[in-house]
Amino acid sequence: MRTSLSSRLSAHSRILGLFAVCALVGSTSTGAQETSEAAPADTALGPTSHLPQLVGAQYTFILQNQSSLLSPYSSRLSLNPNGDTQPTNTGGIYLGWAPLNWLQGYVDVEKFMGAGVSNATGLAGLTNGDVVREGAAGLKKEFYIARDFLRFMWPLADAVTSVKRGKDQIGGGEAATRLELKVGRMAVNDDFDQNRYAADPRSEFLNWSLWANTAWDYAANTRGYTDGIVIGYVSPGWSLKYGIYKMPTMANGQQLVSSLGRASGENLELTLSDLPTSTIVRLLLYLNIASMGDYRQALALATADHTIPDIVANDRPGRQKRGFGINLEQPLANDGDTGAFLRWGWNDGREESFAFTQVDQVLSFGGQLAGSNWHRSDDRLGVAVASEGLGAPQEHYLAAGGEGFLIGDGHLNYGHERILEAYYQIERTFPERPGPIHWQISPDFQYVENPGYNRDRGPVHFWGIRMHVEY
Repeated sequence: MRTSLSSRLSAHSRILGLFAVCALVGSTSTGAQETSEAAPADTALGPTSHLPQLVGAQYTFILQNQSSLLSPYSSRLSLNPNGDTQPTNTGGIYLGWAPLNWLQGYVDVEKFMGAGVSNATGLAGLTNGDVVREGAAGLKKEFYIARDFLRFMWPLADAVTSVKRGKDQIGGGEAATRLELKVGRMAVNDDFDQNRYAADPRSEFLNWSLWANTAWDYAANTRGYTDGIVIGYVSPGWSLKYGIYKMPTMANGQQLVSSLGRASGENLELTLSDLPTSTIVRLLLYLNIASMGDYRQALALATADHTIPDIVANDRPGRQKRGFGINLEQPLANDGDTGAFLRWGWNDGREESFAFTQVDQVLSFGGQLAGSNWHRSDDRLGVAVASEGLGAPQEHYLAAGGEGFLIGDGHLNYGHERILEAYYQIERTFPERPGPIHWQISPDFQYVENPGYNRDRGPVHFWGIRMHVEY
């Protein structure tokens, strides 16, 4: 069953590749419709247009400076003790087509340029969320297909909800209660672990540990995308989604396995969205099956041989990692533009950190304050903190000189990696509302104690500036 579904993913990719050409032709003629910022409450079921269209485009530039830090020792994966300054650039074009009320197709094309500070290593909570699009070392800096998927929707009731045009979202009316199916290439966090105040590093918090549950080792290639299937029930009060995705063939690998039967990441999330306090609660469970190493076994083998442990050499197919996440979103004022969030994540910590980053437990919380409180309605101020930890198996592995794909200083005086981030986002819309183009500039500051879980190194701070333009 899984093998046949995987074959369908490739077929859909070929179909949507042809669609991309059509969308480039159709986008100009439909531009006036999909830029509407608000649709009437009685919107009919269906998209604003059945023609292929440009649903979004963005460009993001981030310049970040890392300070020097106390560093009695280091390795190739450590933060540069002398500091570093690096820029990143990402651009994307997002195309959509709804030939039928219940069928939509999307193709996203992106490009990444630049690099993260210290080669995007040395921290579990990396400080530039856009650097994930860089991919594996040696990948060409060229345009690539980021997403390529079909979305099916089956109404279960008459009520219709209005949705705005956006990235991977065709504007119009969708059934408020429905079944959904998505098939193709996508990012797992498109559908899971979302949060209004902390989910998008291009316009919100930059640090990985603040825009995601970093203990959730979700399936992805090195650019953050994978092939998969998502099935969901959606209603105004609650929703339940299940997704299964291809894992990479090796830790932090660009190549995905050939079929879901070989290695997969399974995710189940319940969302409660009709509570008296207006809190949105998301409860996530996940199970990864892949060719992973076992930290305890890798350390035992190295001890017996008097060598440095190597987790990759201990990889064996069929190993499992389990974890959970709790995600809270709390609107407070200003129609929800002022609010708070909290995430708590955990995984069993026995098997190799494989696809996202090297975190076994994380707790993060913070908030966003709307600029309307000081007469700048589109501005935002965000402040948040995070604390990340390792399970004993990975802690002992790193202390013995082992390395992962992001951290490993050669020695380890263990302590929780602690992160503080604050940003101020200045936004203007041009043309004026309901103008389609949003211009943002955001100064950003981050402070990290115990980088790479090492109390012997740091602290370190990061200053940054982010410029973001979005259609």
